[in-house]
Amino acid sequence: MKTLVTFFSVSSKTKKVAERLAKLSGADLFEIKPEVPYTSADVKFINPLARCNKEKLGKAQVPIADKISNFDEYDLIVIGFPIWYAAEPNIIDTFVTDYDFSGKKVALFATSGGTGAAKSKDKVQAVIKGDAKVIDSKLFKVDSPDEDLKNWIEKL
Repeated sequence: MKTLVTFFSVSSKTKKVAERLAKLSGADLFEIKPEVPYTSADVKFINPLARCNKEKLGKAQVPIADKISNFDEYDLIVIGFPIWYAAEPNIIDTFVTDYDFSGKKVALFATSGGTGAAKSKDKVQAVIKGDAKVIDSKLFKVDSPDEDLKNWIEKL
């Protein structure tokens, strides 16, 4: 089974977990980057006018800078992201509607200071393009042990 670990990260916490998951499993790695990069002001949740708040509340699609040219080659797609408003950022919804996930397994992982990833599983399943099933979602901390990461990705 060929695996792709994809991720969206602003503060690099999710990126660090994604890189470790890919290395521990021998998976390929792809960073989901917005066409217009986020600034630190864009992700200040306490500011109601911050970009992240406007996107989430407006349910806006967030255009993605790059495409995966060989997406069809992968059997398992692992998608990582930070939790925003108790769920995935809108860029993840854009990502799962940009590709046909038919016949693929999908697993989610999130990084968060406190909120879990359970809501994201249902939300992503509702918007994913194709007949793919989101088989699992997991919350990791940036310092989660390698053994936990490896055990999770191997069971997928």
